[in-house]
Formats: sequence, structure tokens, C-alpha cells
Amino acid sequence: MLKVLEHPLITHKLTQMRKKETGTKDFRQNLDEIAGLMAYEITRDLPLEPVQIETPVQTCNTFTLGKEIVLVPILRAGLGMVNGICNLIPTVKIAHVGLYRDEETLEPHTYFEKYPKTIHDGIVMIVDPMLATGGSACAAIEMVKRQGAKNIRLVCLVGAPEGVAAVEKEHPDVDIYLAALDEKLNEKGYIVPGLGDAGDRIFGTK
Repeated sequence: MLKVLEHPLITHKLTQMRKKETGTKDFRQNLDEIAGLMAYEITRDLPLEPVQIETPVQTCNTFTLGKEIVLVPILRAGLGMVNGICNLIPTVKIAHVGLYRDEETLEPHTYFEKYPKTIHDGIVMIVDPMLATGGSACAAIEMVKRQGAKNIRLVCLVGAPEGVAAVEKEHPDVDIYLAALDEKLNEKGYIVPGLGDAGDRIFGTK
């Protein structure tokens, strides 16, 4: 299921990121903040379990998170979303999935995988700023499924209809969360209007 998070702060910060004159520092900062805001919205349905604690006043019956959360950034641009989510959920475990897209075929290729042992039982959030063709997202989802993950959420800033359709076709059991659904892909596989190459803008490599 596709869910576009229409929050005024998310929209405002994404507008700053889209501007071509926005530099690396402000691009990163806005990405951090949007990732945290998105995580807040996405985690509303996290399961809780009852616990009994001692406050300075008395015993208290309350609740704590009932499932471990595993964050899976798709390298390299996905790293730009990690800090914002970790600031909100400091207990997350972080996996890493290394994928790159062939510039001619647009097909994804894997070069690195590393997972926490608890990924099979956790709530997995795969993060990548862009959902373009959907190739990398589908590959990453398949990779974490091979590790036994069942509760998987794909979290991206900007998506194209083509990428959304690809993920929905290959992985209909995975919820997709976007800050914005853009118009289309151009002939080079870039999202239009998009925000350019997220990895280059995060790390200042262009």
C-alpha cells in the first residue's frame, strides 16, 4: 500500500531540498529532519508490550516497544536518512545493503550486505531518498526477505509512479511511504521534477 505523508513541515523542507541552489549542508540538514518526521508518522502502529517500572513516586504499569526496529539504508544515498531516524529511535539496529545502478541498463547490482541477527523478527525499514525505477528497492526488499524479514516498510522521500508500480507488483506485501509522489521518470531514469542525484547532493560529490 502506498502512503504519501502530506505534512506541512515535510512539504516545506522538501521544497528547500528541491531547489538547485541548496548546498550540501542545508540539503543534509533538511533530509535529516524529514527522515525524523517521516519516522514519527510511520511508527504510529508499532506494537507495544506491558511492563512494570518504578518511578520516583511508586510502581507504574506502562508500555514499551514490543518489537526491535531494523533500519536498512540502501548505500550510499540511504545513509543520509539514518541520523534523522536514529535521533527519534536511538535503539534501532542498522543493516547495510550496497547497491548501484547500471547507468545504461538501469539494473541494480549488489556489492555489500550486512545484517543484525534479529532482522527476521524485527520491523524492517528500508530507506532510500529516491524511488525511481524501483529496481534497487525491489532488490533490497528481496535481500532482506532472504534473511527472514516479514514486516517490511519502504521509506523514500520522492517517488515516481513507475517505481511505485514496480514495487507494488513484485512485493505487494510491503507498504511504501513517500514524502512526495512526483510526475514521471525522464529518459535517463531520473525523477521529474525530483531533486537531482540525492547521493551527490548529500555527499557533495558533484
